[in-house]
Amino acid sequence: MDTPGRRPAESDAIMSELMMPNHANSLGNIFGGVVLSLVDRVGAVAAMRHARRQCVTVSVDKVDFAQPVHVGELITAYARVNWAGRTSMEVGVKVCAEDVVTGRRHETNSCYVTYVAIDADGRPVAVPPVAPDGPDDERRFREAAERRAARTRPRKPRDPDPPDGADTDEGR
Repeated sequence: MDTPGRRPAESDAIMSELMMPNHANSLGNIFGGVVLSLVDRVGAVAAMRHARRQCVTVSVDKVDFAQPVHVGELITAYARVNWAGRTSMEVGVKVCAEDVVTGRRHETNSCYVTYVAIDADGRPVAVPPVAPDGPDDERRFREAAERRAARTRPRKPRDPDPPDGADTDEGR
């Protein structure tokens, strides 16, 4: 029996948190780990909404912090399932910071997080497919499938030692 697909919007999750001095380094910038914790939590909620199961984090794609977050700003993370395989899901997460006094908002970073649904014994279980609903969902689904293919493509093994006679840094 085929499991019906779920629309990506059914997985939408939003979390906000006011950044306080205990979240910051000595320059008043919020630690990246604080932001990543919020990313992981909101992404997990989106994955669990899609799978209707407990989910665990498998990987986080490259995360670039485009703009700093400062003490006193409200950070909001938005998450949505883009793609689902047999047991795994890619969740797109975007983080924005807001100066709640002025209303000024800016995107600080975005990334893709992969989760796997698990049963009560911690074993992977099947998840429903994603049923894209509109052009944006279809684009996200297609791009996520391409990222998945790139992640699972076999990698060339690296040669740990250069061959004899190869250029080295010795003597420089």
